[in-house]
Amino acid sequence: MTEKKVRVLVSFALEPELVQQIADINPRIEIVVLGQDARRLFRGQSKYPSELEAQTARKEFEEAMSAAEVLFGFWGPGLIELYPNPQALAEAAPQLRWLQLTSAGLDRAARSGLIESDLMVTNASGLHATPIGEYVLLSMLMFCKGGHRFVRAQDRGEWVRYMPQELYGKTVGVVGLGHIGEEVARLSKAFGCRVLATRRSVTERADSDIGTLLPPGELPALLAESDFVVLAVPLTEETRGLIGEAELRQMKASAVLINIARGAVVDQEALIRALKDGEIAGAGLDVFDQEPLAEDSELWGMENVIMSPHISGGTEIYNQRAVGIFCDNLRRYLAGERLMNLADPERGY
Repeated sequence: MTEKKVRVLVSFALEPELVQQIADINPRIEIVVLGQDARRLFRGQSKYPSELEAQTARKEFEEAMSAAEVLFGFWGPGLIELYPNPQALAEAAPQLRWLQLTSAGLDRAARSGLIESDLMVTNASGLHATPIGEYVLLSMLMFCKGGHRFVRAQDRGEWVRYMPQELYGKTVGVVGLGHIGEEVARLSKAFGCRVLATRRSVTERADSDIGTLLPPGELPALLAESDFVVLAVPLTEETRGLIGEAELRQMKASAVLINIARGAVVDQEALIRALKDGEIAGAGLDVFDQEPLAEDSELWGMENVIMSPHISGGTEIYNQRAVGIFCDNLRRYLAGERLMNLADPERGY
């Protein structure tokens, strides 16, 4: 008897050798990689040069979704609009059993109610630890060495001398000790920093690999002692607006806030006020409450702000790492085993 095929829909551009890597796991696997025009629907880009191209893209998209058992990709604005709730998704994709995200964040899937549905949702937790850890270290070094100052002075053609600082000996507070937080802690310790970190559950306060561990309730202590506060928490109802006016006032006037989590973790208007009033020394921001950042945002012109367009998790080997995580989980799925990085409805991620 022929075994039932497992149809895997890949919703993003993937190199042929990586598609083959997935297919080689088991002969039962049948892979469909969406074409470029159909992928635009996932991103919420529904304008096409002609109505014929639009119809062709929608047909390819709808047929692929209706037959998919496994969806490997991301849950972006286009899908949120098309499938605002689990019922809408189930009607369009009645065979879908598992969504493997290429992102670590689950907030968009959570907003659609997917992690509380019968659909299994897994993320790519662990994929971003290395690139984001390096990004955070870069941000801390730039503030210590005045990188943002000398680059801007170069643009203006000015010879401006100043006294740099050392990163060595600084206190780094990591808010959220997952894979990314652990890598930030490791790199910080390698540069001679003292590390404080909050984690949901703490049994021992001292950790030789990390530093001092604190429960979430002791966030004020972390804020008060840290020279750099690094936000690495998932976006949930608990963490939305986690850093507001009160928390910014608890930080040192010489401290820098680095956000590589989600923009909504920080009250952005309160942050702007704190930066303007000198309540904190600076901010390194890769995420914002609105992306792209509004053209009229005051953040653009602030000398004490380093910004990037949500690229801290980027790496030239992103797809290879994402496929590696997916393949490990796909083997588990075929064997009927529990999947890694499975979303927990109670935690919200």
